[in-house]
Amino acid sequence: MDRIVVQGGGPLSGKISISGAKNACLTLMPATLLSEEPLTLTNAPRLSDIRTMTTLLQSLGAEVSCMQDGKVLAMSSHCADNHVADYDIVRKMRASNLVLGPLLARHGHAVVSLPGGCAIGARPMDIHITALEAMGAEIELKEGYLHAKTNGGLKGGDIALRFASVGATENVMMAATLAKGTTVLRNAAREPEIVDLALCLRAMGAQIEGEGTDTITIEGVTSLHGATHPVVADRIETGTYMLAPAIAGGTVELEGGRIGLLGAFCEKLDAAGISVEETATGLRVSRKNGRVNAVDVVTEVFPGFPTDLQAQMMALMCTAEGVSVLEEKIFENRFMHAPELIRMGAQIDVQGGTATVTGVDRLKGAPVMATDLRASVSLILAALAAEGETVVNRVYHLDRGYERVEDKLGACGARIERVNEND
Repeated sequence: MDRIVVQGGGPLSGKISISGAKNACLTLMPATLLSEEPLTLTNAPRLSDIRTMTTLLQSLGAEVSCMQDGKVLAMSSHCADNHVADYDIVRKMRASNLVLGPLLARHGHAVVSLPGGCAIGARPMDIHITALEAMGAEIELKEGYLHAKTNGGLKGGDIALRFASVGATENVMMAATLAKGTTVLRNAAREPEIVDLALCLRAMGAQIEGEGTDTITIEGVTSLHGATHPVVADRIETGTYMLAPAIAGGTVELEGGRIGLLGAFCEKLDAAGISVEETATGLRVSRKNGRVNAVDVVTEVFPGFPTDLQAQMMALMCTAEGVSVLEEKIFENRFMHAPELIRMGAQIDVQGGTATVTGVDRLKGAPVMATDLRASVSLILAALAAEGETVVNRVYHLDRGYERVEDKLGACGARIERVNEND
């Protein structure tokens, strides 16, 4: 099993290219199941989660080819004839549940295992199920699988989500493209990944309005055609690498980064004393002067502060001037990185969904354990500023969402390497 070894203490300087968004690409890939014609995605990230979704689609009978070193995904579902998403694949990644809506819409039936993923809290399927049932689906849970079918196809409806779930919004959007009549989805998620999905579906012939707002309207069509679509830049990867020079010092340019995808996050960085400048190709990030200021953070649905940047922000706050309070309102059990940061000398007190961080002058390198995807990279960020060597174990989580992190940070002067236990 691989581990990441970091020698901390030096400032960063250089450029990092931002990859296509993992969460967007994982949503776009199942859209191929909606059409018999090819769907091609450009700017795809090269991640283990993308490989898992590829395996799942292929198990359903879709053809998926990776081109240009994996940055282009060419897909076709003209021969997709299997409607069972097996547990052995689905358990590896929560986004696997996004095949449910497309399979129901195009074929009228599907059997999909309940999904897996990081252990950061319960993300139940009930919102997905209730919404699809409002469109005429009959769904029954048997032995860990959702058995779904329709009687004469899905029908449009007026659906209000009890929570602005990103996954449920995406599943309903895809299902509604081929439903009979009009679907109005209220309290819809507004994340950039939702907008990117709408752009892709519209390129395939779907009739969608309102993406990026809390009300999305989809007029069903009889069929969708093929399309080529570029995956939007990864806002979470962007935010993560924005924090690297904030923690370690120095200046880093992020090619492809966009402030518009991270408004609330950028406001917190400004308050903490971090300079973020737009450039012709992306963003330039550095400290304004001296030690970072402590700021309070509350995670919220978009356009609020992203829960997927909470762990990384905590790493920054560990050496900030003063006391910061981080409140997690999206997922329970998402402070599993705190004990590992404490091993590095951080002062963190966790009480339920709130973490109080008292900044220290310096962190110390230590062996630590990655518990989930975002926790993994938060430990690497903390290690950049720590005194001595930090060894981050169980980094298979990291590879689910970050492409060549050791190469990208290493190109900016970080002393970081990936080591296999067999080496």
